[in-house]
Amino acid sequence: MTTQATDSPGSLYGVVSLVLGSVALISVVFSGVVGIAIPLLCGSLAVALAALGLNAGIHRVKCAIGLTTGGLSVLYLIYLLITFMS
Repeated sequence: MTTQATDSPGSLYGVVSLVLGSVALISVVFSGVVGIAIPLLCGSLAVALAALGLNAGIHRVKCAIGLTTGGLSVLYLIYLLITFMS
């Protein structure tokens, strides 16, 4: 029997970071159409929520996937901005 509550607000970190990371990764592919604001916002939120979830220790696999997908989308946008600005 576990002593940790499963329906606390902290249990949503993994799911929300996974969804936001997936949205960021999909929308970064279509950044020419939707702009860079949506993937940048969703990716940054995915990274922040995944870091909080990993710190809390709840749903570590979902948090790691959300951290990876959100981080990749943000790093790809930064790479694009550096490439086309210089």
